[in-house]
Amino acid sequence: MAIAIYHNPDCSKSRKTLELLKENDIEPTIVEYLKAPPTAEKLKEILSQLGMAPRDLIRTKEDEYFEYGLKDPSLSDEQIIAYMARYPILIERPIVFANGKAVIGRPPEQVLEII
Repeated sequence: MAIAIYHNPDCSKSRKTLELLKENDIEPTIVEYLKAPPTAEKLKEILSQLGMAPRDLIRTKEDEYFEYGLKDPSLSDEQIIAYMARYPILIERPIVFANGKAVIGRPPEQVLEII
């Protein structure tokens, strides 16, 4: 079973989620998405796997959220996705992928639902 994690090593929740996977004898493929950001098309795929709208995946406490006025309700899903692709720090983390599904590791134990 191929399992992957969109990981930010500076994030405590991401580190805890990765640790939890390893405690369960899972060695996931680690994608440091800040170094290798997903494209807008990949983000659409991720959103589909998560069953979420773009606004549900955006981090609202990041400077970029305020700097680019992303709270503006008139912004389209396409625009929100474009900002997340350009500024991946805006993407909620960690995201774990397994069995054609995805889940955000907040709390980390939530990832156990799909493995």
